Amino acid sequence: MRRLLVTGGAGFIGANFVHHVLAHTDAEVTVLDKLTYAASRAALDGLPADRVRLVVGDVADAAVVEPLVAAHDTVVHFAAESHNDNSLDDPAPFVHTNLVGTFTLLEAVRRHDARLHHVSTDEVYGDLDLDDPKRFTEDTPYRPSSPYSATKAGSDHLVRAWVRSFGVRATISNCSNNHGPWQHVEKFIPRQVTNVLDGGRPKIYGDGLNVRDWIHTDDHSSAVLAILERGRIGETYLVGADGERNNLQVVRTILRHLGRDEDDIDFVTDRAGHDRRYAIESGKLRAELGWTPRFTDVESGLADTIDWYVAHEAWWRPQKAATEASYAAKGQ
Repeated sequence: MRRLLVTGGAGFIGANFVHHVLAHTDAEVTVLDKLTYAASRAALDGLPADRVRLVVGDVADAAVVEPLVAAHDTVVHFAAESHNDNSLDDPAPFVHTNLVGTFTLLEAVRRHDARLHHVSTDEVYGDLDLDDPKRFTEDTPYRPSSPYSATKAGSDHLVRAWVRSFGVRATISNCSNNHGPWQHVEKFIPRQVTNVLDGGRPKIYGDGLNVRDWIHTDDHSSAVLAILERGRIGETYLVGADGERNNLQVVRTILRHLGRDEDDIDFVTDRAGHDRRYAIESGKLRAELGWTPRFTDVESGLADTIDWYVAHEAWWRPQKAATEASYAAKGQ
């Protein structure tokens, strides 16, 4: 891995991965990003210019993608539309980026025999009952429930088909919910943290008992790097850090960390098709590749994330008012 192309590398998870690669490898990195509202040039500021360059473009545009893939030996595909609420309002961008974009990238990778890692989500598996002892594994059937998760499921299937039909050298990872620096304030944890920092109250959908399996994005990055370096071609690896918490527990952790009453919460109208529980079994990743998370408990990882937003108000402040106005218009 000498020349690395990272699609969506100015987005939340992609940008954190770029930082991780620079800290742990000697690779030169090109970021391809459309710079939609969820991306941030600031997330790449200060990185060495001799090792990182940004190309502004659409992953679904073959004229942009083709020469970039030709010039790189490895591609990590983060680029995606990923906000469930937005996919319910307008599914079209999700089909364009998540399906057409992945197809476009696969065709370029096939022509130039680049190594590909495709980053996906545990949401492709649907959800689990709250009292179900099972977790998602690499063999769990797909059962997506939103336009977002359906298009991510479709992109996973495309990658597997290109591996089998055309011999593309690819791996896939499906990760649980991430938190960490540079995540847009429309997302659950940044929204709640910034609400509290503004003196307001966190907003929780429904009864707040929906469970997510949380992982710090730095641990996600280290898992992707491990798969690139040691993963078996054609394999899928689930990435999780044993971080199951319901939304009420997460918000109470935020309130406690910021010195507020743990019951100072507003419950709002639930989201349509809201999955009940996600849970990742990451035993394959740990056993085969020797991966372990740095943050071994949810609370320490959340503390790191909360403290980042406390220290970076200048970054999130310009996004906040419009985000809250959009939620308020939907009664959320």
